[in-house]
Amino acid sequence: MRVERFLEDSAARFPTKTALVCGDLRVTYAQLASAANHLAHALGLAGVERGDRVLLFLPNSSDAVAALFGVLKAGAVFSPINPTTKAGRLSYLMGNCQARAVVTNRALLPVARDAAGRAELDVAILTTDELDWTSSKPTTPPQHGGIDVDVAMIIYTSGSTGLPKGVVMTHRNIEAAATSITSYLENTPDDVILNALPLSFDYGLYQVLMSAKFGGTVVLEPSFAYPYLVIRKMAAEGVTGLPLVPTMAAILLQMKDLKPGDLPRLRYITNTGAALPPSHIQRLQQLFPTTRIYSMYGLTECKRCTYLPPDQLGIRPLSVGKAIPNTEAYIVDERGERVGPGVVGELVIRGPHIMQGYWGDPEATAKRLRPGPYPWEKVLYTGDLFRMDDEGYLYFVGRQDDIIKTRGVKVSPREVEDVLYSLPGVAEAVVVGTPDPILGMAVKAIIVRAAGSTIAAADVLRHCAAHLEDYAVPKVVEFRSSLPKTDGGKIRRSEVQAEELRACRDVQSVPAEACR
Repeated sequence: MRVERFLEDSAARFPTKTALVCGDLRVTYAQLASAANHLAHALGLAGVERGDRVLLFLPNSSDAVAALFGVLKAGAVFSPINPTTKAGRLSYLMGNCQARAVVTNRALLPVARDAAGRAELDVAILTTDELDWTSSKPTTPPQHGGIDVDVAMIIYTSGSTGLPKGVVMTHRNIEAAATSITSYLENTPDDVILNALPLSFDYGLYQVLMSAKFGGTVVLEPSFAYPYLVIRKMAAEGVTGLPLVPTMAAILLQMKDLKPGDLPRLRYITNTGAALPPSHIQRLQQLFPTTRIYSMYGLTECKRCTYLPPDQLGIRPLSVGKAIPNTEAYIVDERGERVGPGVVGELVIRGPHIMQGYWGDPEATAKRLRPGPYPWEKVLYTGDLFRMDDEGYLYFVGRQDDIIKTRGVKVSPREVEDVLYSLPGVAEAVVVGTPDPILGMAVKAIIVRAAGSTIAAADVLRHCAAHLEDYAVPKVVEFRSSLPKTDGGKIRRSEVQAEELRACRDVQSVPAEACR
């Protein structure tokens, strides 16, 4: 099945049902389908053809959801981009996937135009400000002739090189992931999902895709910056599902006015991005005594890998569970041979939801997608280290690369370092993750000043804020007289990172699990 059918089928079944709640705006399935159809035709008039790539440069909004399905209805490929992205990075993304169009809004239009000029591409730029959400008049989508093995999405994730990599997913990949996840969450059309995660983050994106598939309602929030307002909205809308990352969990647990029973319809909570400390899980369960909590593990290259059934939380709180339905997860050693319980190795995933590869990067693709147990398939080598207990439950051990996951988003240290080095007065810099009770891991910049330089932390933060997305801006800045180096003069990042983790064990506010 192609992904646009999720919306088409639900619009046929539930035309007057609310599909989206965005602030005071309520959008029915018929209205959403109509808006997506209009946008699909607009893309066609702008020259977008089947298989063309279209960037969605929009904040969380009904427009963004309509644009997503509109691109698919046009037979094209969508790529969701964080709205805080600066023109330089946006230009790179345009060039990398050879985008044919960008869908944005009036507020972000100057950034989109700046990026298109830098990319030197003939990019059509469309805005969503003219969409009519009051109309439920049916329209017919374009006839593009695509099938489910066509590419549906390119979602960018930071790589160890510092440059974003475009994860390529077909319609069949997305449907397989959505079907598996909604089966173990037992979603029904009665579910109301609160999504405060960015749609440029696959965890947030799939809340919309999955809800459209089973005919639910999504309460779409721009962020979790105002948690009391979000909680009030959840109560008013009768939210039944809450996807969160550890940052959000920590904020919830600090809300003094939130009491058990305040959200009686909340059926489940899901967590991914980083493991929740056992103390957080225990407190969340006390706060939401009738709510099922699902601890999960995944990565952009296959969306979801494992989940821990809620009845196992009290037994093995540090586990991320077993493979999701219709998926196989196993651990291999350096020779690619499967290992047994207690042995640390790399997690490998088999399933219909693994990516097709990284757009335009065969070398990186070959590293992750390798021949599987059978001659007709390739499997995903995750690059993450795991171990398994005697009952087959999996435990995350660490990452093979240096990527920092903060607020549920991957940050490339090298990307931040490149920005730091562009600041006059910085002689050397290294970026590592430092355990944080709210963020899980926070970005930390360690800098050696150039001779005579007097730059301060405020200068560094100001400079980074002007050139990086907000989640990549360091939370901590430290100045040193020198950094450890190899004989060849390369900074020993792993040594600095190890020092940071050792130091964190002495900080009582940081969960011990984060320092392991």
